[in-house]
Amino acid sequence: MKITDLKKKTGDFTLEIADLTIHEGAIHGFVGGNGCGKTTLAKLIMGILPPDAGRIDLLNLTPLEMTMTSQRPYLLHNTVYENIIYPLKIRKWKTDEKRIDEMLELCSLLDKKHQYARSLSSGERQKVSLIRALIFNPKLIIIDETFSNMDMESVQLFEKMILDQQMNDPVTFIMISHQLAHIYKMCDHVHFFSKGKLLESGTADDIFLRSENEIIRSFMDSQMIEKRGNV
Repeated sequence: MKITDLKKKTGDFTLEIADLTIHEGAIHGFVGGNGCGKTTLAKLIMGILPPDAGRIDLLNLTPLEMTMTSQRPYLLHNTVYENIIYPLKIRKWKTDEKRIDEMLELCSLLDKKHQYARSLSSGERQKVSLIRALIFNPKLIIIDETFSNMDMESVQLFEKMILDQQMNDPVTFIMISHQLAHIYKMCDHVHFFSKGKLLESGTADDIFLRSENEIIRSFMDSQMIEKRGNV
């Protein structure tokens, strides 16, 4: 994916991205303080928001091959099961009951398969949204703060699921999170944003440990990020 001269104004905030490449089959992290433009950019990539100017070249991606999860996921007024199979239904794809049950069991949700989805806890809702995102094997998955209300065991479970996915059949992930240790551990490429602009892109070590940008260094110092071996 190639983003060029992108501009979007919402209220008093303006996002301006001169040049950004999202490498296919890699895990990317969007990092920066609140209101820096991470979620706005994600919504522009997904087509939820239209750009005011510039270009997002999806290359070989189509909208049906992309999905996005959020901190407060939208769940249908239906059961957990119906929420999970929704992406399959709209694509008229066959439902793999065994895989669904396996994923629900891994997430300790199998006993809630036929429960009303909106009656779940916030962490359980996030699990359902992630299962729903993974179930149809999209080529691009944007995860926007979806791990925020999960317990550590569940976060580690999904981390393993994502890393296993990348080992077997790599897809493109974009992760947005204030849990910087998670970004540092998972991401092949990290992109740091400030006040609507992309300040720097690089490996996790480039951004977290070696950046010479004063804004980035100050932000990382404030977050007390440890070196990779201690995360």
